[in-house]
Amino acid sequence: MKATSRPLTQTIPFNDLQLQHQIITNELESAFATVLRSGWFILGKELKKFENEFANYCGTKHCIGVGNGLDALVLILKALDIGPGDEVIVPAHTFIATWLAVTHVGARPVPVLTGKFHTIDPTMIESAITTKTKAIIAVHLYGHTADMNAITASLKNRNIHIIEDAAQAHGAAYKEKRAGNLGIAAGFSFYPGKNLGALGDAGGITTNDDGLAKHIRELRNYGSSTKYQHNMLGVNSRLDEIQAALLCVKLKYLDKWNQRKNEIASLYLDSLKNCKTVRLPIKAEWSTHAWHQFVIECDQRDALQAYLSEKGIQTLIHYPKANHLQNAYYAQYDESAYISYQKLTERILSLPICPTLTNEAIEYVCTAIKNFNS
Repeated sequence: MKATSRPLTQTIPFNDLQLQHQIITNELESAFATVLRSGWFILGKELKKFENEFANYCGTKHCIGVGNGLDALVLILKALDIGPGDEVIVPAHTFIATWLAVTHVGARPVPVLTGKFHTIDPTMIESAITTKTKAIIAVHLYGHTADMNAITASLKNRNIHIIEDAAQAHGAAYKEKRAGNLGIAAGFSFYPGKNLGALGDAGGITTNDDGLAKHIRELRNYGSSTKYQHNMLGVNSRLDEIQAALLCVKLKYLDKWNQRKNEIASLYLDSLKNCKTVRLPIKAEWSTHAWHQFVIECDQRDALQAYLSEKGIQTLIHYPKANHLQNAYYAQYDESAYISYQKLTERILSLPICPTLTNEAIEYVCTAIKNFNS
């Protein structure tokens, strides 16, 4: 992919969606116009087209379009009959939506520390399992897949579902098998900033289980498969026709955008390999990284972020406050068990990695980091 960028005299954006969309504006506008002319906006042919194309992309039998990534996880848990009295193992370090999905069905999130890849540490899982454990949510954080074989081995043939939180892993793979096709079901977010993002909130679920897919399709549509006949207590969480049409356009570019993100990550890794100021992300041989985020660690994180801001470089923190310390969960967990996680949140910093950035822009970021405290 040929990268374009704003001049370096201006801010280097963390994620320049406006510039990225300029490349495909005509296609996006055409897709929007097609839906507008059709007069059909919910559960129509554009949704079916996207569901088929994304299922094929992930290598799964089914994709079910839903309202957002949180709904995707909630609907999976509901369809698996997970609820009050049950426990679901989750990574301690993840976006809070992973935890919220478990809480919203009445179950209890059981957090486990993450390892060197920022994904759940398989060696910590067995000690977290109880007689109440019904599932584990493996989060492919920052675009790096969790170690699915090790997770499976840690369950030792117990009847515990493995669910993927693939909200940051569009196009990522584990041992040549794409995210979304690694557990009983996977929840995706198509939030605008994702590698595959809609132009608003949107989500999807992939699975190879025919019965589960049928159940989720009913759940997302008021518990109904036939109009005005409701077989269960469902919700309204449907990916609309406009977002589905726009996602079909963007899906064609996902591999190219991911390839460019991998090129940018390689530039960072090579240029900063001898920089003692920061710790670089580690990628496992078995993971095809989607590089949703490029996350470094720095003991002087806040000072480095302020320094980069002065140089016109936008950075973000994913995520600045531990989930168990959020007001939503405060005092429900033993803080002493998650000290390493809390310290991690004080060191992590996400660098710009949007696919429109040029090599020159990335080198500018790297030079600024190497000049920090020099």
